[in-house]
Amino acid sequence: MSLNQTKKIIGSQEWCSFPDLGVPAIKARVDSGAKTSSIYASNIQNFRRNGESWVSFEVLPLQKNRRTFIRCESPVVARRSVKSSSGVSESRYVILTSIKIDDEVWKIEVTLANRDSMGYRMLLGREAMKGKLLVDPSTSFYFGDIPASDLNKFYQKNNNPKTGLKIGLLASNKLLYSNQRIIEAGEERGHEMQFLNLKRCYMKLDALDPEVRYRGGKDLGELDAVITRIRPSMTFYGCALARQFESMGVYTTNSSTAITQSRDKLFSLQLMLKHGVDIPTSGFTSSSMDTNDLIEMVGGAPLIIKLLEGTQGKGVVMAETEKAAESVINAFKSLNTNLLVQEFIKEAQGKDLRCFVIDGKVVASIQREAAPGEFRANLHLGGVASLVKITPDERKLAVSAAKILGLSVAGVDIIRSKSGPLLLEVNSSPGLEGVETATQKDIASMIIISIEKKLKWKRELNNPVV
Repeated sequence: MSLNQTKKIIGSQEWCSFPDLGVPAIKARVDSGAKTSSIYASNIQNFRRNGESWVSFEVLPLQKNRRTFIRCESPVVARRSVKSSSGVSESRYVILTSIKIDDEVWKIEVTLANRDSMGYRMLLGREAMKGKLLVDPSTSFYFGDIPASDLNKFYQKNNNPKTGLKIGLLASNKLLYSNQRIIEAGEERGHEMQFLNLKRCYMKLDALDPEVRYRGGKDLGELDAVITRIRPSMTFYGCALARQFESMGVYTTNSSTAITQSRDKLFSLQLMLKHGVDIPTSGFTSSSMDTNDLIEMVGGAPLIIKLLEGTQGKGVVMAETEKAAESVINAFKSLNTNLLVQEFIKEAQGKDLRCFVIDGKVVASIQREAAPGEFRANLHLGGVASLVKITPDERKLAVSAAKILGLSVAGVDIIRSKSGPLLLEVNSSPGLEGVETATQKDIASMIIISIEKKLKWKRELNNPVV
């Protein structure tokens, strides 16, 4: 008998199972070009058991379905740097577990990765196939396909009704991509999600029985958590509502104090400088007549002029000459408004970084590049987002900035200068669309998982299926 006759022939995609993990069926992409195998895993948490390193994680076996999950635990074999299909290296946990294809079972190493954006929840690499399998790329499901009806039977017990937390999303626009994604992610993880239009909320101030009610008199006191995504124009009332929820013992993702600090651009920059965070050289004025001195103070033209109340690139102007800067500053002062003047970082070439921070960790980073003819790297103004690998100093700066303001969820904007990374600003209600699209990461679910951890809510472990 030849060596090849001892090996099974498989197609370019096959159904397999993981008996040790209790995963009865998962579709795998067979890829001999990939060395390691990987499986979709979310909510990955490392812990120690009997002195050994273990990892708990959730396997979501069905594509485009985050409601069906299997909670798993396994010893950690290693932690390795693996290059993803996008070319970015990331550190992943490696486990050793049994895989079953057709009637054969053997042990393989699998890395835990977020493959939500990929076509398959499982990738079978060549190391797992050595001595066992031969690939016929012209076929699929060599051992048969699994119909949807059978999959429903396999995972029926995992399609649990909502028995999770009661979470409110305090915002203004229910149709906004970010808000829709967060609601979707919460529901898919089994929580009762409710969109709260802050304009429809009202409160009762009472030392013994504070309340927040919604249009029609609905009492919101039973909420476990509130995700605070307050638009700048509603900062005052939105923060008042957040404070009220906090007084009622309801957890808020970003506290009223943190949001208030982040929205005051001048105060937030002063806080950064106090804690040793570098920012572009800046000047501030309200009604000073010394316009020329203000311009010289930040290094002269070209420079950036910002209204303190501006958002999403509005109220931001670049003055290329001192004469233009003087004209713009004087025009703004005639409006009796406060403004910030900053040095222009020429070497940044119209690019900046957006680091998404959750609970003191940078979970995703993108580079934003200004549209042609624009100086602002703003996606709302036609800018382009792309995946980027940030440096340790940039990561440290992003984490420090969010911590200084007390934000659990933050978008930290950084610019690269010849003297190192500089903080531009910190957003307490960062958008998800640009970062999720560019990084293919499920940021919305990460926010929900953060709430689960804060409230010490856990899904029950599933019994392994052998």
